[in-house]
Amino acid sequence: MLDTSRSLETPEGVNLSLRIAGPVVRCYAWVIDQVIRIVAYSVLSFVLQFTGTIGMGLLLIIVFLIEWFYPVYFEVMHAGATPGKKRMGIRVMHDDGTEVGWQASLIRNLLRTADLLPFAYGFGLVSMLVSRDFKRLGDITAGTVVVYRERPTIWTDIPQATPLAPAIAMTTDEQYALLQFAERAATLTEERRNELADTLQDISGERGGMATQRLLQNANWLVGRR
Repeated sequence: MLDTSRSLETPEGVNLSLRIAGPVVRCYAWVIDQVIRIVAYSVLSFVLQFTGTIGMGLLLIIVFLIEWFYPVYFEVMHAGATPGKKRMGIRVMHDDGTEVGWQASLIRNLLRTADLLPFAYGFGLVSMLVSRDFKRLGDITAGTVVVYRERPTIWTDIPQATPLAPAIAMTTDEQYALLQFAERAATLTEERRNELADTLQDISGERGGMATQRLLQNANWLVGRR
């Protein structure tokens, strides 16, 4: 339970590493979102109090919509993160590492009612504590998980080459080693590049200059050049 990193493989054979967010950071994010909503309700209440019963009825409708659809809107339209989650550096994703969709977000947020029981998110907290991935009941039902937002590494120094998918599934460490090799390639002599490329023969399936070229193609594919 101390290591919250989870590894999963995409259909393309690329391994992703996700760091699961625990109850504490999620609680902080929830508090931030609650403060935002309370401020919004206070402003709306002040403005609509001068419109009589119609204004109060409108306020109740707005409060209902915000309470139920505020998290859904932000999770789907803003890369899985409400303002509170974004501030705390976390986001909601599907279990397979893809962006959360409308259906999953609706399910996980509608089931907050069950997570709130019997009081103060009692069932939700117990569920997170017994779950390997800190899932509350809504996450279990919707097939979602809350993870930390990793800052992407931008590999700007990788020489351009025709992108080519690796011939084998690569671990995270292997992908990182390949990208480091590609980034340093321009600073190495041809002999040194080929020598290092030979150490990655299991990935390239080649030796010498052909291995170097194949690894550069694989690196371009890994960084998203298509």
